[in-house]
Amino acid sequence: MRSLACNSWLLLGSFLIASSRGNLSRDLSQPTTSDEIVVAGSKVILRCEVEDPDDSSLQWSNPAQQTLYFGEKRALRDLRIQLEKSTPNELTISIDNATLADEGEYTCSIFTMPVRTAKAIVTVLGIPQKPQISGYVAPLKDGDTAKLMCMSSGSKPAADLRWHKGDKPLQSEPLVVEEDANGKTFTVTSRVEFSVGKEDDGAEVTCTVDHASLQNSDKSTSQRISVFYKPTARIEPKPDHPREGQDLELHCDGQGNPVPHEYKWEKEGAEMLLTEPQVQDNILTFANLNKSDSGTYICYASSIMGMSIARYNLAVNDASPVPHAGGAYHAIIGGVVALIVFLLLILLIILGHYLIRHKGTYLTHEAKGSDDAPDADTAIINAEGGQPGGDDKKEYFI
Repeated sequence: MRSLACNSWLLLGSFLIASSRGNLSRDLSQPTTSDEIVVAGSKVILRCEVEDPDDSSLQWSNPAQQTLYFGEKRALRDLRIQLEKSTPNELTISIDNATLADEGEYTCSIFTMPVRTAKAIVTVLGIPQKPQISGYVAPLKDGDTAKLMCMSSGSKPAADLRWHKGDKPLQSEPLVVEEDANGKTFTVTSRVEFSVGKEDDGAEVTCTVDHASLQNSDKSTSQRISVFYKPTARIEPKPDHPREGQDLELHCDGQGNPVPHEYKWEKEGAEMLLTEPQVQDNILTFANLNKSDSGTYICYASSIMGMSIARYNLAVNDASPVPHAGGAYHAIIGGVVALIVFLLLILLIILGHYLIRHKGTYLTHEAKGSDDAPDADTAIINAEGGQPGGDDKKEYFI
């Protein structure tokens, strides 16, 4: 037990001695700083601290070894550089509206014996310019390949570029990075190629630049593309359900890019195209429809991308009648009349049934009165209860 206690005291003593040596070896007069990263145009703060200044002052110097501040005293006439805090243990300064020229290694010094220094590296991020899209040649045609280029300069470090068509990403070629003339920033270039179709007409292709200096935002530029494609056509009648004797217009609705600029009309089986005054551009007009107008009519819609054909089968006598405004009112009146007829029929049935039943009762009473009557008149009177002394006729059973 005594041996174990001795060993414990020895270990504790060794620990205290080691700790004491560590504190003695630590230089309390050594200043400390930290590296800073700032976006161009922002403020950078440089802080230098020391535990034991040893009755000496702290000093900040720029990368060119020019003194900025010695304690509270300004040494360089740059109004962007301001004193933030000056105490025996701390010297903090700031540089407002930082530029790429402010980037470099700053030195904090304390003039003890010997002189002690600490370094702080300031990194200034170059903000990339808004990207520019080039290479678009309008118009593109259905099946062509679009070739676009996006460029952004002024970034530091080099920015990244990405592409979208609508809300879908596009695969681009490898990014090209070139150093700008100032030797500090970079220009980045990205190229993309994709095949276009009818569905891409009016689509927006967007190039977006991503960079640390944008701080959770981005810069982008969009290019709306136009795609020429073959037209389509369909025929719409006005009114929808034509009847004999009415006027009719057939409208040929042509869609496409570019929009069809020429329309022609033909009746299937006819030798010639239909012309004025029946035809006015994309409208075919019929005045006072008759049976001879029945048939299949063809519209040809043409543009520089081609021609589309639409057909409409006109059957004058087979069309359903056009409903008129008073149809609903007449239907209501007809229903009311039918209901009244139905009720009258039921009433007649009930009345007939009653009369038949009453007649049977009358015949039965007449038969009862004829049993004792000497003639027909007396029988009728007896049946109706008019027999004199009928109430007094009684039979007694003893």
